[in-house]
Amino acid sequence: MPLTLQDANRVAATAIAHAESLGILICVSVVDAGGRLISFQRMDGAIWAAVYGSQGKAAASAAFARPSGDLTERADHPTFRGIAAADGGRLIYGQGAVPIMRGGQVIGACGVGGGTGQEDEDCARAGATSVQSDTP
Repeated sequence: MPLTLQDANRVAATAIAHAESLGILICVSVVDAGGRLISFQRMDGAIWAAVYGSQGKAAASAAFARPSGDLTERADHPTFRGIAAADGGRLIYGQGAVPIMRGGQVIGACGVGGGTGQEDEDCARAGATSVQSDTP
């Protein structure tokens, strides 16, 4: 079953609730399995750069079916640079996004920007967990 708009909005709302519990301001992007944006939210006062960070991390997580932070040490590998270039440079291989799984398949990803890498990943994981049936 694909990720619906209702699912994506639940993911974003849950990620934002987690950010509020941490006292941070974030942007949250939810993408489908192909990295295309379904839902986006920017908390009042969140930094503008987090708009791009959340989307780029979400797209990278969906593309490789793993948390975007797991890709950081490979970011300078020629293959990863080539994939990012072929995708228009939007993939960001930094910590802060996790794939959303159902039935062992990636159906999307949640990416967060605005906090530390760990805070972003924690918010993204909280959001993803709200709709997935298995954990990556």
